Amino acid sequence: MLRIQRSEENTNVVLTLSGRINAEHLTELQSLIDAESGVPLVLDVTEVNLVDREAVKFLAGCEADGITLRNCHGYIGEWILTEKQRRTSGRM
Repeated sequence: MLRIQRSEENTNVVLTLSGRINAEHLTELQSLIDAESGVPLVLDVTEVNLVDREAVKFLAGCEADGITLRNCHGYIGEWILTEKQRRTSGRM
């Protein structure tokens, strides 16, 4: 289950995510991100305890699009970095 809480910090919109992020949650999360277009966005993943590969690809794409990822657990951050390296090397 994924829980999403919206807040504002100065000029940023912060979406605090908690729980598990699976492929099934990505459409909803993308809709929330799209609704905030034009505003600096932060995804705070402090309370995320499990992700699947599709979620990691999604988060890597968010970061590539200029969205700040905050408080990534070590293994999530490493997995995102690996995914970015795959993208740039052309491997899937």
